[in-house]
Amino acid sequence: MDDDRPDVLLTGLLFYDLVLTGLGKPPTPGEEIWTGGMGCGPGGIANLAVAASRFGLRTSLATVFGDDFYGAYCQGVLGDQEGVDLSLSRTADGWPTPVTVSLAAGHDRALVTHGQEPPFSQDRLVGDPPEARTALVHLEAEPRGWLAKAAANGTQIYADVGWDPTQQWSSQLLDQLPLCHAFLPNETEAMAYTRTDSALAALGTLSELVPVAVVTRGGDGAVAVDQTTGEYAEVPALDVAVLDATGAGDVFGASFVAASLGGWPLRERLLFAVLAAGLSVGHHGGALAAPGWYGVDRWWRSLTDPGLKAAYGFLAERLPADVGPPVRHAPVTPPAPPH
Repeated sequence: MDDDRPDVLLTGLLFYDLVLTGLGKPPTPGEEIWTGGMGCGPGGIANLAVAASRFGLRTSLATVFGDDFYGAYCQGVLGDQEGVDLSLSRTADGWPTPVTVSLAAGHDRALVTHGQEPPFSQDRLVGDPPEARTALVHLEAEPRGWLAKAAANGTQIYADVGWDPTQQWSSQLLDQLPLCHAFLPNETEAMAYTRTDSALAALGTLSELVPVAVVTRGGDGAVAVDQTTGEYAEVPALDVAVLDATGAGDVFGASFVAASLGGWPLRERLLFAVLAAGLSVGHHGGALAAPGWYGVDRWWRSLTDPGLKAAYGFLAERLPADVGPPVRHAPVTPPAPPH
């Protein structure tokens, strides 16, 4: 039955993240810097999974956990604490869970990661994908076979891209967009892949390739076109203090999907995604910084700014009656494993 379908299907690499904040500047070789804050938790594809699950979406995740402390910890957080369906995921004997140390300074961060290629590919993990309502994916240069299968069975693909370390920005990646319902790159990526010189020009090009095109602009908000409804929207970012920007783009994407599944107008979808991403940067880490309905409701109830009250007035009718329990943010140290 349709009611049993996952709302969101996800697959990708999971990391254990250790985030250090409050650095005035990155350390130089031979230098020791004491930081003002620290948090740990699942990262990578877990950012999308937790953000979606905290908005009440039935979230199915296909990933690989190492058979180590980090893998067991992340598995417990995702499955037991956050209610993510892990039936498509696997634990790999002898494979170490990738670990990332994030050094957050100002509005950006530097990452140091230890990891190995996972022993199971995305296509092997997902197999014949379940008939999910949506899938949130990171497009890569090499197309994944499961994507075409998911699109063929009616799953709406919401895609973004990662930074291209080669800086070739091959336009062949855009050849995958016919499989997608929506594409949500940031403005640097959007301009690079479309060979344009502004976010609006990039949006114009992308809107001809995919039904819903969104370009995120960091501190300048976001712009989008929905060809299925004929809507265009441009919204500003929230003016917030940034503790750690890790995973903010993933929170934006998951929030946009949640609002899209609710059938909201494009401007509301964008405002909601910008809000959720803005709330996430005030906490450590990626996955556990996601605000969920609880965080959005708390922000809305405490709001006094008349301009924001007017812009976000739609939340009065959109917020569910039960916003769930308080969300758990990234702990300074993980709980000890059970004996």
